[in-house]
Amino acid sequence: MSTATILIIDDEPDIREIIRFALQNAGYKVLEAGHAEDARKLLASNPPNLILLDWMLPGRSGLELAKQLKQNSKTKDIPIIMVTARGEENDRIQGLEKGEADDYVIKPFSPRELISRIKAVLRRTNPEDDNDSIEIKGLNIDHISRRVTINGQRLDIAPTEYRLLHYLMTHPDRAFTRSQLLDRVWGSQVYLEERTVDVHIRRLRKILEPTEHDQLLQTVRGVGYRFSEKD
Repeated sequence: MSTATILIIDDEPDIREIIRFALQNAGYKVLEAGHAEDARKLLASNPPNLILLDWMLPGRSGLELAKQLKQNSKTKDIPIIMVTARGEENDRIQGLEKGEADDYVIKPFSPRELISRIKAVLRRTNPEDDNDSIEIKGLNIDHISRRVTINGQRLDIAPTEYRLLHYLMTHPDRAFTRSQLLDRVWGSQVYLEERTVDVHIRRLRKILEPTEHDQLLQTVRGVGYRFSEKD
C-alpha cells in the first residue's frame, strides 16, 4: 500500500468525495482544498507528494495556481496532475510544455485511470518507486527486467523501441510531438531528424500488430503520437 499524500484542489465537494474514496481505497493519504487559499495553508503545513488540481477554480484558474506553485521554491518539485473537462487538446499540451503541470486527466475519468496516472507520475518523480511493472490491456512492461510481454508471452523488442514504449506507457493518453519524444527518449544531446520517431513507431507497431495492441499507439494529427486505450 502506498503512503504517499495526495492533495485534491477542487471546488466541487462531490468530485472531491469521489476522488477521495478512490485514493483512500488505493492506500493514499488524502488532503482536500476547495479553493486556492485553503490549498496554500495545507501546502505550508503539510506538503503532499502530489497535487490533483482542477483546471477551473473560482476566482483563479487552476493553471494559474499551478504556474505559481512551480515558481515557488518550496512547492516547485511537487508534481501536479491537472483535472480538466474535455476540451481542446492543444490547450492542454501548451500547459504541459510550459511546465505548469506534469500530466492531466480528463473528466469524466474512471478511478482506475486516475490511480494509474498518479502512479505513473510518482514513478517519474520518485525513481526509487520505479520497481512496479506497468500493464495496459494485457501489455506488460517490467522496467527492472526490461521485459515486455503480452498476455504472458514475451516480445522480442530492441532497446530503442523498449524505451519509446516505456515512456509512452508511463504517460498514457498524453500526446507528444516528435521533438518531445526525441528529447525524452533519445536525449536532448542527441541530434536526429524528427522522422526518426516515425521509423521507430512503425517498428513498434509491427511488433504489437499480431495481437492488435498496435492500435494503442495512436497518431494525433498535427501533433505527434500518444499511447491510449481510448478511441
